[in-house]
Amino acid sequence: MSERREEALGFWEAGTAKLLTGDVEGAIALFTRSLELEPTAEAYTFRGWAYSFQGRIDDAIEECRKAIATDPAFGNPYNDIGCYLMQKGDLEQAVPWFEQAKKAPRYEPRHYPYLNLGRLHAARGDLAAAIEEFQGALSESPEDPIALRFLDALKYKVN
Repeated sequence: MSERREEALGFWEAGTAKLLTGDVEGAIALFTRSLELEPTAEAYTFRGWAYSFQGRIDDAIEECRKAIATDPAFGNPYNDIGCYLMQKGDLEQAVPWFEQAKKAPRYEPRHYPYLNLGRLHAARGDLAAAIEEFQGALSESPEDPIALRFLDALKYKVN
């Protein structure tokens, strides 16, 4: 890894830490600095995530599109676009983004798109599809408490 890329990823990691403490502006500044050094899918995706905290959903989607253009194998921006579209109420448009995230070669945590598709299907009243997605989440992360909780609740609705 080049020294420049290493430094860029260092700014991305620092931005992620800032974001997790609630310092959205500080995180955006660090992600931007990272991108100035070397554009990475990670920095674009996480800057988009920070924008979403500010309610800037369209900007967040645009950042994810930049991330995908930078590294199509990175799954996080596909999942994030799906989430942003759900926030906007565009459930149908969100589905293919979650499906793409599930197929992405480089994505952690792998069970998130399954969880999100499960939530989407449950919101639409398609309980069988929701159950299938939550079971898929458990195949990727067998002890995931969210998937377990949703499955338990949905089984009562189906029976």
